[in-house]
Amino acid sequence: MITRWPSPAKLNLFLYITGRRADGYHNLQTLFQFLDYGDTLIIAPRQDGVLQLLTPVEGVPDDENLIVRAARLLMDEAQRLGTLPAGAGADLRVEKRLPMGGGLGGGSSNAATALVALNHLWQTGLSEDRLAALGVTLGADVPVFVRGHSAFAQGIGEILTPVEPEEKWYLVAHPGISIPTPVIFKDPELQRDTPPRTIQTLLDCEFRNDCEVIARKRFRKVDELLSWLLEYAPSRLTGTGACVFAEFNTESEARQVLEQAPEWLHGFVARGVNLSPLHLALSGQAEHW
Repeated sequence: MITRWPSPAKLNLFLYITGRRADGYHNLQTLFQFLDYGDTLIIAPRQDGVLQLLTPVEGVPDDENLIVRAARLLMDEAQRLGTLPAGAGADLRVEKRLPMGGGLGGGSSNAATALVALNHLWQTGLSEDRLAALGVTLGADVPVFVRGHSAFAQGIGEILTPVEPEEKWYLVAHPGISIPTPVIFKDPELQRDTPPRTIQTLLDCEFRNDCEVIARKRFRKVDELLSWLLEYAPSRLTGTGACVFAEFNTESEARQVLEQAPEWLHGFVARGVNLSPLHLALSGQAEHW
């Protein structure tokens, strides 16, 4: 039976870099919230042990694709535990709506959806903790998608504390470029010494993103986009970009601004949600995705 699984976007409502580690990674404090918008993973289980991705990404070999890597990781772990059904396999397709290199977590979300959905469909019985531990080996953002709740994140983004930020409406805009994460993190002018603060202190402060200054300096389109959006509402970069978002109290306010957008702005309106649509689907509560 073919099933459809949400692979939602995320926003970093704030992002602060509190230090650089010996291994080259950066310590962060960030606030993740999901959107009721994203990609869709379509899965048709197989009984012949074959795993194939029917929607390959140009320039990305299948064995490097995060969806395939996540599925194989789950297979190997379930096999090790003796819980993988004989012949377990799947045909996988992804309907992409989220831009690559946009800071919306599309690849990480795809990987998490593959882990969570296949664990359910194959009945491999891995716990959420185990799936999150597998997920972090694929990327620092994968565990928050596996756990499915808005979270305050520390470390490289894998130490999660569930939180309940206000569920606002967002106009999410893409400047038509992709920003590789290393470009931001390797910039010598990036602020890396923001003092660590408690979650309550951070929630009471005006939200910022330490990566935004670098993204605006190095990518003129990001600067133009933020300059335009800031005329209408509080707006910030998400992750390391390239997407930015403007914050509104109602859907209609967000849509009114999108209707006024210049032709070069590509965007969508979505609501911030504290419970992932993936987990609503898992419990049978999700609306059509």
